[in-house]
Amino acid sequence: MDYILEMRNISKRFGEVEALRQVNFAVARNEVVGLVGDNGAGKSTLIKIVTGYYQPDSGEVYFNRQKVEGLSVAEARQLGIETVYQERALADLQTLWRNIFMGRELTTHFGFLDAKMMKQETEKLMIESMGFTSTAVAPDSVVRTFSGGEKQGVAIVRALHFDAELIILDEPTMGLSLSETRKLLEFARGIKRAGKSCVFIDHNVFHVYSVADRVVVLDRGAVAGEFLTRDITVDQLVDKMYRVAQTGSLD
Repeated sequence: MDYILEMRNISKRFGEVEALRQVNFAVARNEVVGLVGDNGAGKSTLIKIVTGYYQPDSGEVYFNRQKVEGLSVAEARQLGIETVYQERALADLQTLWRNIFMGRELTTHFGFLDAKMMKQETEKLMIESMGFTSTAVAPDSVVRTFSGGEKQGVAIVRALHFDAELIILDEPTMGLSLSETRKLLEFARGIKRAGKSCVFIDHNVFHVYSVADRVVVLDRGAVAGEFLTRDITVDQLVDKMYRVAQTGSLD
């Protein structure tokens, strides 16, 4: 298997609390992996190790088959790891094109901002990646006028445009309406169509199942099970997660 991310025997403690215990977690190239589990299962801690916020107490992390140690947030981004958080991290009062290129602005040969080029690129992305067809949405549209799902889509497309190899969606459907959630899930499927990899974290197993190729269940800091969605129905998955929550085991 061609894994873009491999985490082997990852453990992490916070004082007396063992947040992760010998966790093995991997994401293949062009794969969407759903990461599910109750609050306190260890999902956030695991992802913060991937993105450089935390260092594991033990275990090894490989990205593109290269071992990485002492990973920082900046280094994770340089490797091509981008996170889209539930708060979306967009500038609501700025235009769409400014949000897409924020911090990575295109410039002319003379060093000035190339607003024309950035607007053209944004318009292309809107149609090809974001699926915006309404004439009411333009590169100069202010982001605060967008729905929650559209804002998430902007953040996802921004990551794709800047060649992220692994995009982490952290509770992306939280606070979204039904129609916004549907649009967000379609944006998430677009990550796979673009040939990239994704970790999809969500409390709603139905959302995860509809997008993921594989689902990994965390429970009390350990991997309780993992399942290919093609081999299991969503009802079976829900039943297994319920069993884990009640007993701590799939047996």
